[in-house]
Order: sequence, then C-alpha cells, then structure tokens
Amino acid sequence: MNIDQETIRKIAHLARLEFSEAEAAAIGNDFNKILSWMDKLNELDTDHVEPLIHMSEEVNVLREDEAKVTISHEEALYNAPKKDSDYFRVPKFLG
Repeated sequence: MNIDQETIRKIAHLARLEFSEAEAAAIGNDFNKILSWMDKLNELDTDHVEPLIHMSEEVNVLREDEAKVTISHEEALYNAPKKDSDYFRVPKFLG
C-alpha cells in the first residue's frame, strides 16, 4: 500500500493539522516507511502463536492506598502569585 498526497491531506484534515507541501511530502514518506515495515511483519508466520492479552501474568498488583501529607497548605501557597486564605486565586473563567 502506498500513501498518496490526497490521503495525507485527508488524514491532516481529520486530525485538524495543517502542513506545507514539503511537510506533507515528508510525512507521506514516513507513512510509507511505516507501512512497508508493517508489510515486512506480515511476512512472519504467526499461525501457531497465541495472542498476547496481558503483558504480565500478574493480576491487580496494586499498592494499598494510604493517605499521607506530603506538603502543608502553607508550603503549597508559598509561591502562589495570588491567594485567599487557604486557596489559590485565579481569574474567573465561567461566563
């Protein structure tokens, strides 16, 4: 499969990206390299290979959730440009 400039423009439009003609050509070359690499992978015989579902056999190996104070209110607000008692002051952004 070969990616042409029309496909590049369509992908750019869907991704809301804008490219110059030179950039589009470079991206087209990159896409074509990726696709040729994928074609190379398709040459491998994977008939007897089990699909990989998880990267590890471990299931839900999570640490316990422990609440701890890492920084005090005073330390958090120390370098704030504007503060109001215990809170950061920011410009109003809702209309």
